[in-house]
Amino acid sequence: MKNKIIALALVAAGTLGIYSCDSAEKGGAKQVVEVEKERPVVAAPEFNPDTAYALIAKQVAFGPRVPNTPAHYATGEWIIQKLKEYGAEVQVQNFQMRAFDGKMLNLRNIIASYNPGAANRVLLAAHWDTRPFADKDEKDPKRPIDGANDGASGVGVLLEIARTIHTSEQKPEVGVDMIFFDGEDYGQPDNSEFATMENSWCLGSQYWSKNKHNPNYRASYGILLDMVGAEGAKFAREGTSLQYAKEVVDKVWKAGNSIGYSDYFKYVNAPAITDDHSYVNAWANIRMIDIIEYNMNNPDDYFGPYHHRHTDNMDVISKSTLKAVGQTVLHVLYNE
Repeated sequence: MKNKIIALALVAAGTLGIYSCDSAEKGGAKQVVEVEKERPVVAAPEFNPDTAYALIAKQVAFGPRVPNTPAHYATGEWIIQKLKEYGAEVQVQNFQMRAFDGKMLNLRNIIASYNPGAANRVLLAAHWDTRPFADKDEKDPKRPIDGANDGASGVGVLLEIARTIHTSEQKPEVGVDMIFFDGEDYGQPDNSEFATMENSWCLGSQYWSKNKHNPNYRASYGILLDMVGAEGAKFAREGTSLQYAKEVVDKVWKAGNSIGYSDYFKYVNAPAITDDHSYVNAWANIRMIDIIEYNMNNPDDYFGPYHHRHTDNMDVISKSTLKAVGQTVLHVLYNE
């Protein structure tokens, strides 16, 4: 739910690379200092932004991916087919949930796994549905949006990561799971005519967090990608991510800056929001951060001038931004 900002206390616990302990030797106390050795950096395979861009354009070409529509169903089938083509073990979680307006939505979370036998796992996620109305737009506010950035960009980056892992000789040492959450953007708008519904956003992550595809599923941490393709996007350290998984935020931002993407991954703290990672953290007890655009020039419009408007189309998508996000996530995976 990217429309409501919530106030959360931020956890600022740090980690140290030096550990000490005391030991007695010949009647005297001696301090032994162990310095944690840094692992050599592994060069991740190249993320192809042209392919990611084409994968986003394909989603937009289906039309708005609003639940209960033919475009939504067709897009889901295409995502499943692409993941199988890219060598993933795929599971589909079909479910129904009632929306704020009383509609029963037919939804499905799509789960892809690489190296399923690995105990150490990293969870990547994005949502694949789109907003059913442009409630921030003065023109045609009841018409659905293309959702090129809000939805399709995260899916496009994940699919390109999947393709890259599949086609590269070198694989990550960790297991990698990807969840394409459904029903994220069917949240209740401001000034709705309907009675207020709690937890009206992020329906797919709500469902999965209480009904995991594997009841014993665990991941070391997760990374959510949402609105990761716009020209000139800046990614701040979002508050919910800092509260639950500051060390993961630190890891990802360090990776992005170390490989040349400091223009994108900014050491700026942003207010907490509710998004799919909120439920994965609070309900599924898996630490997950959110890489999501933050409008630093106008914090009152957190997500930028295209958000939930008809201008969220292919014109806003930048291959440079896709490259920055995709390459950073691959770097993190290959250096676990």
